[in-house]
Amino acid sequence: MRADRLVSLVLLLRQRGRLTAETLARELEVSTRTVLRDIEALSAAGVPVYAERGRHGGFALLPGFRTELTGLNHDEALALLTAGSGHGERVFGLGSALASAMRKVVDALPESNRATASDAAQRFLVEPETDLLSRRPPPEEVPGTAMIEIRRAVLAGHKLRIHYSATDQTPQWRTVDPIGLVTVRDRGYLLATRSGADRTYRLSRVVAAEELPEPAQRPNRVDLDLLWRERCAQFLSSDHISVLIRVNPERREDLLSTAVAVRAAAPDADGRLRLEVTFQDLRHAEWALWQLGTDAEALAPGSLRTSLRNRAVAIATLYEDSP
Repeated sequence: MRADRLVSLVLLLRQRGRLTAETLARELEVSTRTVLRDIEALSAAGVPVYAERGRHGGFALLPGFRTELTGLNHDEALALLTAGSGHGERVFGLGSALASAMRKVVDALPESNRATASDAAQRFLVEPETDLLSRRPPPEEVPGTAMIEIRRAVLAGHKLRIHYSATDQTPQWRTVDPIGLVTVRDRGYLLATRSGADRTYRLSRVVAAEELPEPAQRPNRVDLDLLWRERCAQFLSSDHISVLIRVNPERREDLLSTAVAVRAAAPDADGRLRLEVTFQDLRHAEWALWQLGTDAEALAPGSLRTSLRNRAVAIATLYEDSP
């Protein structure tokens, strides 16, 4: 909405001083022409915005101008700034809203606390791209227009039509009753029911979506955390096998790229990682572990260790009398 954009423009100028039209356009995700129109609107409304010409010119506010936003103390603002410093810009298509909210949070602080809170938030890093063991997989992309429709249907409690591309299937339209949205390791999921049956849809596989006017058939209140745990347990228990593995940290991502899910992880005494990993079945687990050679060892179940040992013996026997 334009009103929110005008407020964000004022807050940008208050917090960062003189800015060019190009910089403002980039921050607000609009064109420079739109920024110039907004500047004119602010001036007409009495906001003291002025332009400076020249190489280092731009737009600025007259010294002393302040918008009045109150109600946050230092620790409350710090908590919000820290929460917004991770991957929140990618959560459920709310990137622009998050950036605008962070500017308002900073501006809501008293002058004496504003710089302190901003500096303190820079000392906290939430969910970085790289950890001590491996690089995080790239986040999954969701079409912006589809995400807006999904978000609206979830919040309004309306039925939702999604054009969904399931694994190894052509995309199909289906109507669901949305319950909530969950994000895990940069992957987003829609929890819903379809014809009364539980369904979980990966957001990156939604090609298009449409909010419907009919009310969704769902409970008025929901414990989303409990519901997610139940769905995970159901998914992992159906025709899957859990495997305890010791793996070279450098091969961790190679292993996880073939697994269905990771249920636990901990460092081992000799520098390796001890992981509890879920595979589709015993054959899948044997294939995945074999690809890693001596960089991974299956500790359990015993049936997997036996099948891997038999496979290794067969290979050794085959090459025992090689020419």
